[in-house]
Amino acid sequence: MTAPTHERTAPAPLTGLRVLDLATLFAGPLAATMLGDFGAEVIKVEHPSKPDPSRGHGPSKDGVGLWWKLLGRNKRTMTLDLSTPGGRETLLRLAATADVIIENFRPGTLEKWDLGWEELNAANPRLVLTRVTGFGQFGPYSRRPGFGTLAEAMSGFAAVTGEPGGPPTLPPFGLADSIAGLATAYAVMTALAARDRTGAGQVVDMAIIEPILTVLGPQPLWYDQLGHVQPRTGNRSTNNAPRNTYRTADGSWVAVSTSAQSIAERVMRLVGRPELIAEPWFATGSDRAANADVLDEAVGGWIARHTRTEVIEAFEKAEAAVAPIQDVRDVMTDPQYAALDTVTTVDDPELGPLRMQNVLFRLSETPGSIGWAGRPHGADTEAVLTELGLTQEEIRNLRKKGAL
Repeated sequence: MTAPTHERTAPAPLTGLRVLDLATLFAGPLAATMLGDFGAEVIKVEHPSKPDPSRGHGPSKDGVGLWWKLLGRNKRTMTLDLSTPGGRETLLRLAATADVIIENFRPGTLEKWDLGWEELNAANPRLVLTRVTGFGQFGPYSRRPGFGTLAEAMSGFAAVTGEPGGPPTLPPFGLADSIAGLATAYAVMTALAARDRTGAGQVVDMAIIEPILTVLGPQPLWYDQLGHVQPRTGNRSTNNAPRNTYRTADGSWVAVSTSAQSIAERVMRLVGRPELIAEPWFATGSDRAANADVLDEAVGGWIARHTRTEVIEAFEKAEAAVAPIQDVRDVMTDPQYAALDTVTTVDDPELGPLRMQNVLFRLSETPGSIGWAGRPHGADTEAVLTELGLTQEEIRNLRKKGAL
């Protein structure tokens, strides 16, 4: 199978960038996916007998893992055992042609194979080596196995998630990994921008425990200055109210947010409780949050007497903020997502048309696109090595030695 070519109206912004994706599960590969979505040539390098575990995560169809179809899109796939002499030599040859390597081995693993920064930098002084691990390259936890779940626990996310008095709650998806994937793509582009000025590559050290701490906001600052520890508040906020999910008359749910004072006032007028606006405590978000019981009763009582459609129409007319609580079935038919083509269709030679999330953002002049979904394990090994200059005999020898 040969990888299909992108069809673009203009060259994508990352055209000409070559990325070697050596990483697995999930932050590193997601960063590589996002680079590939905007034109980078991404070569997914997997172990010959131990492919990226994402190929087997979650539901599959006809024996083909669906998560991989998303995570592996816009990537060529090849196999290489880096722990063998032939695998090491081949990776160094690939590194000499690459701009970026993304890896997530435990610290010291590449060095054990004589593929550390010293060797890679010697092969290509312009290379950006991006190292994504649970805890970073140094420190007391650096050698521990690290997964996004541990970052969600350590960062404080789980501690503030859940109902008051209930247990800490972990997300039912790879939140910390996904945030780290976004941050890693940003880090790579930052390092490449520096390379444009200096001509030299460098090492990116991404610890999955850090980006999620950043998106949790000013909790460390609050604690440092005030000793404040944010409690679990369920769907409520300590910064504004009403802010919650509410059940409608037809058994659906909607979410209401009133981060702006003007929105909070509009909601009170809409639900027939304008007198609450005159209360002294209504003037600030934090004071409203301290009176959330009163506000939730007012808003929830009104919403409970109307269908979801009636609620959304009334809120839109009042220019107040509301959204339906949607599951994936609703997302797939939502008119706003449809207008944005957020969930787009990709033709796949193995499974036929697939619907998946589109590229992360829209550029007016140099847009990204999905050329193909995740490809079979090692599908492009021979093509990549032939382009690298290896002869058929050399490739056969590497196979015989177990390097491919």
